[in-house]
Amino acid sequence: MIGPRCQEMADELVKEAARKLKNVPIFVTDGLNFYKIAILKQYGKLETYRRTGKPGRPRGPKVVISESVRYAQVIKKRSEGKIVKVIKKVIFGSEVDQRLISTSYIERQNLTLRQDNNRISRKTIGFSKQKECLKESMTLYLANFNFCRKHRGLEYEDEDGVRRYKCPAWAQGLTDHIWSLHELLTFPYYKKATN
Repeated sequence: MIGPRCQEMADELVKEAARKLKNVPIFVTDGLNFYKIAILKQYGKLETYRRTGKPGRPRGPKVVISESVRYAQVIKKRSEGKIVKVIKKVIFGSEVDQRLISTSYIERQNLTLRQDNNRISRKTIGFSKQKECLKESMTLYLANFNFCRKHRGLEYEDEDGVRRYKCPAWAQGLTDHIWSLHELLTFPYYKKATN
């Protein structure tokens, strides 16, 4: 998602994740409260209570969330510009493995994006003047990153004992080989209308 860190962007991000993924992932974010609200909006259900007939104010409705939704936050406490404490806090879901509560993978991904793509580097003169151009550039970069690039972290040995590498899309079962850039650019990603 491209845009400011605000509630609308968090809502859109969680909504897109729910639309594109068949399973509910584990959400891990920093301590920003926007994501908690967005997850409640996407996966929460309003539960109303029946009137008891007793005097007094009736119990108000409450948003409840399914046990399958897992969400945790990594909150970093800083002092004089240095991290002094890291707090891992489970917000939703009782069975969250503490080893999965980490933002290091996405932070590494963001750093790689900024290093490879001058349009999103900090304090750069190579920025995009139009948001649409930035979106198109990021789409091409991420498609190339996931389908065309070998990743050393996805190393395996083939049947001859030769060390080979996979791309992330191959590791996730979306393809069975590393694509060439030509294959990526000529792939018919849209559906044609049938008559």
